[in-house]
Amino acid sequence: MSEASQTIQQKVHALAEQLPADASWDDVIEEARFRRAVELGIAAADRGAFATDEDVRSAFAQWGAKV
Repeated sequence: MSEASQTIQQKVHALAEQLPADASWDDVIEEARFRRAVELGIAAADRGAFATDEDVRSAFAQWGAKV
């Protein structure tokens, strides 16, 4: 079954099975947030919602980084 067709319950179950036995609730939350961010990023990429090179350079310049 592909990740996209899994229900949230199936995804949570798979996440729980992949965590170490001594994982904390904070570990669970962090991993869930990371996975959601990845899902959103993939969906944005699939839509073609990319930042241009100039957008990235401009953002880094605002932070004082030279690219």
